[in-house]
Amino acid sequence: MGFSFMPREEKFFDLFEQQAQHNLDAAKLFLDMAKSWSLDGERFRKLQEIEHEADITTHEIYDRLNRTFITPFDREDIHALASEHDDIVDLIQSIATRMQLFHIESTGADFIGLVEVLFSATENVKKAVTELRSPEKSRRVMDYCIEINRLENAGDRALEAAIGRLFSGKPDPLEVIKWKEVYEGVETAIDKCEHIAHRIDSILVKQA
Repeated sequence: MGFSFMPREEKFFDLFEQQAQHNLDAAKLFLDMAKSWSLDGERFRKLQEIEHEADITTHEIYDRLNRTFITPFDREDIHALASEHDDIVDLIQSIATRMQLFHIESTGADFIGLVEVLFSATENVKKAVTELRSPEKSRRVMDYCIEINRLENAGDRALEAAIGRLFSGKPDPLEVIKWKEVYEGVETAIDKCEHIAHRIDSILVKQA
């Protein structure tokens, strides 16, 4: 049997898929929480577990990047893609924790709508990342990225509408402060999904 000094590179794609699945799991749990909100600690603990698992996967990518000579695409793109994935789980966990600290007791349609957009964006990120390892599927990957961009625009419109309603009438200033921060946090997580889509677009262009 011949021996190769070239390291295996496909593990990076496996790890990116794991990251995308962590994002999807966190967004799915967060959507469930949004639809039936309570301050019970069990789902918060589960979210923290997902965030911890995501951190482990991200550190494994960084470690492998430092030890691998041949990579499937540019090293800076691998590092950036890993970091952008990790940001999504971090943001979801941070928003949920902030809501817990704010003692928010119920949620409404505006919040649920924003989290639904986030969940859909993470679904499409997972699909795009899963197909990224197959050059013949680059057109499909680009379609997923286009959908992520569309969802980001939908998130922007949902945020504008939510904040508009938040300031209508004579709102409680404290409630305005709380919810404005929460809404903007969710929209930032959606933006991170778009950053991943742009990163994947860039990788595809370089490989064309």
